[in-house]
Amino acid sequence: MEHKDLEREYLEDYQYEIENRIRNLCWTVSGDYSLNLKLDTVSFAKSPYVSLYDAVKQGAFSRYFDRNAFGLYLVKKLYYGADEQPLTNLAQMAVDSAVYRKVSRERPGVLEIRKKAFSDILEYDFTRLAAMYIGQIKIAVMQEAVRGESLVQARMRKALDMLKSLEDTEDVMDIIRVVDELYNWLVDPYFERNHGNLEKVLAVTLEELKEFSWKDYLEEEAMEEELTQVMTRMEQAVTQTAEVPSDSEEKKEIRRKKILVDAEAAAKMYSYIELNYGRSYLTPGEQERMNRSLCRGAHADCSLYFTDGILSNMVKKNYQSEYARRARSDNLRVYGHHMRVSRRNIEQLSDTLRRALTVRSERESVRSEYGTIVPARLWKLGRSNDRKLFEREVKKDSSEFVVHVLIDASGSQRSRQSLVALQGFIISEALSIVGIPHRVMGFCTFWDYTVMQRYRDYDDPREANKRIFEFHASSNNRDGLAIRAAAASLRERPEENKVLIVLSDGRPNDIIVNRPNSKNPAPYFGDYAVRDTASEVRKVRAEGISVLGVFAGEEQDLQAEQKIFGRDFAYIRDIMNFSSIVGLYLRRQLDDTP
Repeated sequence: MEHKDLEREYLEDYQYEIENRIRNLCWTVSGDYSLNLKLDTVSFAKSPYVSLYDAVKQGAFSRYFDRNAFGLYLVKKLYYGADEQPLTNLAQMAVDSAVYRKVSRERPGVLEIRKKAFSDILEYDFTRLAAMYIGQIKIAVMQEAVRGESLVQARMRKALDMLKSLEDTEDVMDIIRVVDELYNWLVDPYFERNHGNLEKVLAVTLEELKEFSWKDYLEEEAMEEELTQVMTRMEQAVTQTAEVPSDSEEKKEIRRKKILVDAEAAAKMYSYIELNYGRSYLTPGEQERMNRSLCRGAHADCSLYFTDGILSNMVKKNYQSEYARRARSDNLRVYGHHMRVSRRNIEQLSDTLRRALTVRSERESVRSEYGTIVPARLWKLGRSNDRKLFEREVKKDSSEFVVHVLIDASGSQRSRQSLVALQGFIISEALSIVGIPHRVMGFCTFWDYTVMQRYRDYDDPREANKRIFEFHASSNNRDGLAIRAAAASLRERPEENKVLIVLSDGRPNDIIVNRPNSKNPAPYFGDYAVRDTASEVRKVRAEGISVLGVFAGEEQDLQAEQKIFGRDFAYIRDIMNFSSIVGLYLRRQLDDTP
């Protein structure tokens, strides 16, 4: 009883965050933000991997196949008296077989999520599954995925081979045929004799379906529009549970590197971005000019979206605004927990910057062609071309510096979201104390929009720094484009010395969404994305803008971070060391600038 209470409290406290994560994952994989999603937050408390993997499958099936056609087949099979539960179980396994290799080729991490999901299912659901023959087939499927093999009888091996035959298919009819054959073989050997073959099942008309009573398949509160309810239920049910592994080579290139979006969907996409990330602070004309200027090369057919965030410029209250509000509360709670350490970091970093600026502000004597004459140099008159016979005092102004802090706000930062927000806040507070103008922005990418969220602007007062705690992680990240956009804003500043600080995890990763007649850029992940981001950093540095990478990721991604930022990156293992490491770099920039 106590365990169930804890699960219920967990779901209540983090329901919006869980729903947001699952919803965004499914939309990201499918490329269709209009999907009618069935969010499995209940199983998340038992195993987050099961919920996340179901979201992947739901998105992948919608992306690669006609889910409506498959759902309609299942409803027609029910119309002829098929048993819903075994039919759904077979459909789940068939869908898994058809999509897992396609999506894992683009997103290799899916394989690990799938393996962990299967391990969890085998742990807490083994007894129930083992009591049914189709459940035993599911166990065999999952054991092959987890262990690489399973010992099965010849009859079961035939069923597994039939499922495995779907791994290379691109046609939903192949999935329908396998499900129909498996059902008629394993569940009801007399189905064809009593009701007819697959052709007869598919020949059922919508009129016949609408006249049928579906009350046995629905809860009492869902009686309206019975057929629609049943179809939706069946479509969503088949994307739950596990998938089948395979080691054979893929024979065809599936539609995996891009998603084509028509003009109508693109217009709806902008409305979705506005609804879930807040209205843009740029006019349509300014935004269009920015896109024409920056979205080129590897980022052609992408778009930039500049906003102050959903909490600052909300279209209307929704699940995303609630998630953002809860994230802010979590970030502030972590700040309160680390307040002493944070204040010490802020003091240390501001002291380091203040001392460096004080040294720069001290007057020093330099040789000059005018000023106070130096008698010891008069002998050069008529004997040398050196006309610097004078000395004068000069004083440099600390306002010659400007800083842009850019924070990776993609979903991969979720596990350290509050600490990343805290790092951004510490930097901003220290810069505010010493009077260096700076901007703080986060970035993430959803569909083809790289969203640039502004937490504080260059000349905002110190009070604006608290808005950094609105930072929350979601979706993907196109680091190269975000860095390009940040550098563009620095170029417009009048200060001579410009510094860009990038807080990231070294893992640029973004799916491709292309409009009709687009240039179809390559998928933005792996080595390609790392090379592009490193190239942008080199271009920015070549313009005289200093770039520091602050690494906030896992150790296995350190190599990618080094490729991107070279020697100028800081690995923060402990928040206690944050100010000293970042302060050392910033002081070097101040000291080295003439």
